[in-house]
Amino acid sequence: MNFTAPCIFGLESLVSDELKKMGAENVAAENGRVFFSGDEYLAARANIRSRFSERIMIVVGSFEAHSFEELFEGTKALPWENFIGEFDEFPVKGHSVNSDLFSISDCQSIIKKAIVERLKTKYNVQWFEETGVKFQIDFSIMKNKVHLMIDTTGMGLHKRGYRRSSVIAPIKETLAAGIIDIAHVYPDSQLYDPFCGSGTLLIEAAMHAMRIAPGLRRRFSAEKWSWLPQKVWQQERHRAFDLIQRDATFHAYGSDIDPEAVELARHNAKQAGVDARIEVVQRDIKDFFIPKEKGVVICNPPYGERLLDMKAAQEIYRTMGKVFGQGFPHRYYIISPDMEFERSFGRKADKRRKLYNGMIPCQLYMYFKG
Repeated sequence: MNFTAPCIFGLESLVSDELKKMGAENVAAENGRVFFSGDEYLAARANIRSRFSERIMIVVGSFEAHSFEELFEGTKALPWENFIGEFDEFPVKGHSVNSDLFSISDCQSIIKKAIVERLKTKYNVQWFEETGVKFQIDFSIMKNKVHLMIDTTGMGLHKRGYRRSSVIAPIKETLAAGIIDIAHVYPDSQLYDPFCGSGTLLIEAAMHAMRIAPGLRRRFSAEKWSWLPQKVWQQERHRAFDLIQRDATFHAYGSDIDPEAVELARHNAKQAGVDARIEVVQRDIKDFFIPKEKGVVICNPPYGERLLDMKAAQEIYRTMGKVFGQGFPHRYYIISPDMEFERSFGRKADKRRKLYNGMIPCQLYMYFKG
């Protein structure tokens, strides 16, 4: 089967690498998604174990379409009966960018009609009640290239299951996991986050270091599909469980000026099952320190568009520059949308990487040279 994994812009290479390690073939990255191929075991494996993908989708087919007739015929020619049963539900949604076919509602109705016409001939029926299992059809039309897909995931893969609630403007779990990977967090790392908020960076780091699959605690849409047996999901969950590195010495230390954030971070860490690896205290950034050698700091400090006015945010960056420079030389990874961050921080980054936090373009400022 052919698949695609949509992802946050800037994380395509990370998604490609993790899918290859899972056994995916024909891996090819595009802007905001990665195409690959594999069997039904890989579909389950990618859902359970992918840290950086937003969801896993079956690519039923791809073709070019400049007219609604071409869209209809291209859709109708695809083998929908291989996936959708006579009584199954198959709603359609999607998007179109820089294409001749720009009306989303018209594209939806034409794709739906074409699938219905195809299934009518295969099941010899005139009406579909759609009372069965749901198969969410997604379409993507980019520069007149149509991709028609079925979502295997359901709720996005960033919904790990541990974050029941959050403080204002939390970082997305998949983005946090990507930053953790870029920062080279290992099973023996000591991690610090002085703006921990609801604890997402701390929790994702612990799960990464201990090789805990992010999807172990949740369910997926495709688990209800009759042609994707339960034994596949059971086997892949057992496989993921066996990969957990319980002897990892990783430990994370979080702090935040907000006492509610501190309590929430502790709660979420417990929900994720990694609370034994995480300590969180209430502390102002001006009092931040690292007591041990070889620490890595990863943080998402408040910024003007999010929580503070820009002047207040830049004052925090200046304080960070002072306290981060104390003691041993450590590694620092700071995500911010402020293009003047380095000036306020007082030091030019050793390396920068463009990422998106929601719809906000950001830079990951990396400091790793002593």
